Amino acid sequence: METKSKKAATLRQVAQLADVSMATASLVVNRKGEISFETRSRVLQAMETLNYVPKRDRLRGDIPVPETLNTVRFLKIARHGQTVNRDHNVFISDYIDGMSFEATRRDYFLQVVSYENSDINEILEGMVGAELSGFIALGTELTDDDIETILSQNLPCVIIDTHRPFMNGNFVNMDNDQLVYRALDYLKGNNFEKIGMVSSHTSVGNFQLRHDAFLRSMNRLDLKIDPAQILSVTSTLDGSFAEATEQLANIDTLADAYLCTNDIVAFGFIQALRRRGVSVPQDVSVIGIDNLPTAAVFEPPLTSLDVPKQKIGAMALRILDDLISNGKAQPSIKLLLAGELVVRDSVLPKS
Repeated sequence: METKSKKAATLRQVAQLADVSMATASLVVNRKGEISFETRSRVLQAMETLNYVPKRDRLRGDIPVPETLNTVRFLKIARHGQTVNRDHNVFISDYIDGMSFEATRRDYFLQVVSYENSDINEILEGMVGAELSGFIALGTELTDDDIETILSQNLPCVIIDTHRPFMNGNFVNMDNDQLVYRALDYLKGNNFEKIGMVSSHTSVGNFQLRHDAFLRSMNRLDLKIDPAQILSVTSTLDGSFAEATEQLANIDTLADAYLCTNDIVAFGFIQALRRRGVSVPQDVSVIGIDNLPTAAVFEPPLTSLDVPKQKIGAMALRILDDLISNGKAQPSIKLLLAGELVVRDSVLPKS
């Protein structure tokens, strides 16, 4: 009778046996840091007891490779590319940085695979035979059907950058209600009363969540909602500029401030305001969401809501690790992380 290979020991198990943190165990394994002789000895003894082999040695080829290398994969999926594109590469890179940091601490090998205009079934078929422990999927441009298909896979998974409250899956996303409320509360605190929104009809879950959050937050803050001041544009720079220009032509009196569904839309909207002869922030104030690096160097520098991107990536890996380690079905986890408003020159407080 064939005996199944025993799963390789992990760095987490070494840390637990040595009664040290994951960070300390990692420093000892990688021969870094100023670690006391006593602590280093405990870690080395735990490694020997568990027959722990550092991943760098497993991948070297001169040591037998165990059945699994604790590999996890991040699926960077662009279904239509109107949001997952080069304008947001820095944004997504922060997600990956968070995952990578946490993967190293938890002894996983992180793969990053990008897909553009690919069928979701083809993407999932590409994981067959890959000996993955689990995966994280970028849900920005995924439809409900796409997500249902992903969740039907018999493999631990977490979906980031979107939220589906009624689906039985694991999601990590920014708290859109908190982000939007913080922006509107700031505007109200600076005596703005006529506030509009530039939303987007692009198929992105967070855009709809932000639109709904705008309506709820306006009501909670006792601010009057004027439907005429709610625009909806494509989420690309050129598209938002063109469509905002057309829609602004149909508005006689503009709001005093607008919240845009993301920074790219805000850039296009500000250009459209200029086309109309409106100055930002002297005539109209504008706030974006995402706090892309470009926001700080835009003219004027854009006030924007900063999303905890690295934290989202790290938390997704932590949840995935718990799913993998437990090995049994767990209640769904839906985690929302708060952000901060970064105030710059695109908002001029009203006296």
